[in-house]
Amino acid sequence: MMRLDYRRRKRRVGDDEGSKDPLDIPYCRPWLQQEVTETAKGRSTILEEDLGNMHYLKAFIKEILRLHPAVPILVPRISTQDVKLNGYDIPTGTRVIVNVWAIGRDHEIWEDPEEFRLERFLNNSIDYNSVNFEWLPFGSGRRKCTGVQFAMAIIELALANLVYKFDFTLPKNMELDMSERYGYGKSSCNWFYVNFRDICSLCNI
Repeated sequence: MMRLDYRRRKRRVGDDEGSKDPLDIPYCRPWLQQEVTETAKGRSTILEEDLGNMHYLKAFIKEILRLHPAVPILVPRISTQDVKLNGYDIPTGTRVIVNVWAIGRDHEIWEDPEEFRLERFLNNSIDYNSVNFEWLPFGSGRRKCTGVQFAMAIIELALANLVYKFDFTLPKNMELDMSERYGYGKSSCNWFYVNFRDICSLCNI
């Protein structure tokens, strides 16, 4: 068993959130490992064409992005016409700032929003097409992230292979501190350690 000493230094879209949350949520790992193992069918590596069959993995990543959006505040927008919204008059030319972090934790939108529940994204239509305004990790409209499809393919492929080949656990008596520093992007406040075990070699994969 090896020990990994890790701290996020400069984060981009979804860089490492997926490697943190499953450590603190034991029920997720067996389901994820079962899904990727059944999909791989004895092969040594998960391929990009396998990702379409990994519904649990996709829901897992979406829930992470709900709780930990890469950019908590979207790039400001400018209203192009007078609008009345929830009783407020918003005149043309008003700068609008969208707080994605707050939307993802809004009690009026999500049930128990502070809890990690990947079931929220199973068997529903919420996706990266930016029409579901309760979940906007990549923004929406013409100014949304143009690299979303590439980013998600890389994130899903990397996470699938990590879960397939390694079993991750926290050291004994260690709790995972998810405290974050906020700015335009986010970063972890503290170091943490991860034990990882090569499960492929044990299974002769």
